Amino acid sequence: MDELNQKLAIRLGFGSLVPFILLTVACWVAHPDWLGFFIRAQLYYGIVILSFLGGLHWGVTIMAGGKDHEEAKKALIWGVIPTLIAWCSMINMLFGFVVQVVGFIAAYQIDKRLYQSYGIPDWFIKLRLQLTRVVVGAQIFTFIAANVRSYIAN
Repeated sequence: MDELNQKLAIRLGFGSLVPFILLTVACWVAHPDWLGFFIRAQLYYGIVILSFLGGLHWGVTIMAGGKDHEEAKKALIWGVIPTLIAWCSMINMLFGFVVQVVGFIAAYQIDKRLYQSYGIPDWFIKLRLQLTRVVVGAQIFTFIAANVRSYIAN
């Protein structure tokens, strides 16, 4: 990837954090009548992004053209697991944030290993770590806001 596209990928990656950050802030400052909307929006956005992270493995595997059958098999199987984790986070709104935090951390840890086997550049793995830290923080602070603000409202 040339330097221009690398910079674009980094900008887009950080741009994808905007909804996480804004929704977290909204959960702390919005009128209590809107709290449920912002909590659900945060949970749903997490579902989309966690599913996207799994899909990346399919794309990389397909682009690799089957160089290593066992690695491709692992990548394709792992590629659907983040989506299943995301789906499980819909069981209960507040439990969903715990599931997503675990899912995002697991996705990063597994991605770090698989991306090295794909030959993905180090800058991308470092970017994933930075993005994962912000996403996990946003999910945790949204979970806290949901509990604190709901308790205060009652």
